Amino acid sequence: MLRSIVLSTILASLSSARLIPFVVQGGEQQALGSFSDDVKVPVQLGVMSRCPDALLCETLFDQVNREVGSRVDLELVYIAKYDSDNSTHPECMHGHDECAGNIQQLCVKKHAEDLAQWWSFVQCQNYEGRLRIGLPSVATKCARSARLEWEKSGAAECVGEKYGGGEKSGDGQEGRLLLKKSVETQQKEDIVKSCTILIDHEKVCVHDGVWKDCDDGHTVNDFVRQIKSAYDRLNASD
Repeated sequence: MLRSIVLSTILASLSSARLIPFVVQGGEQQALGSFSDDVKVPVQLGVMSRCPDALLCETLFDQVNREVGSRVDLELVYIAKYDSDNSTHPECMHGHDECAGNIQQLCVKKHAEDLAQWWSFVQCQNYEGRLRIGLPSVATKCARSARLEWEKSGAAECVGEKYGGGEKSGDGQEGRLLLKKSVETQQKEDIVKSCTILIDHEKVCVHDGVWKDCDDGHTVNDFVRQIKSAYDRLNASD
């Protein structure tokens, strides 16, 4: 009888317990639930999608993500210009296709299932080569590679079909609004060079042909260390 009572108590306790699954990322075992209320570190890369410096930074941060991805809120902030505040069509340094590439990446981020799917799309575009970023055929190919349903997800409508004349991607209303908002962030953060790296809204490094203004280093380990430090600061107990 006593044994039955004890067993019933244990089972009741287990059924009401909050079970937390674990994932292994960057060599660290992390409880998925344990990070639900934490403050992620804002990390912004000021880029132009067809810029060689942008591709270098994004490749480097692919490695950084493997170490501290669960602690980071990563954003690509795009550098472009508008003739006026009311203008809806931007000017991009590397041409119309770069603006289209910016819009494709923004639309995929908004309509992807998760950030990993968006990041896979960006990395696929980079792998195709910077002079192919923005081409519709590359966008749809990379959507398949990232296992994103281009049409059903809403990404295709967001991107649109025409940009700057001819059958080019990047003229969707939603996508153009996303790019304009991103450029507003670029201006607010005073980002002028691709690639500019900000951690918790502080400029920590620039790659403009060479590394510049990187007081705390510019290797993967340096950025991981800085992110961990910012994470600890943002989540410190009162």
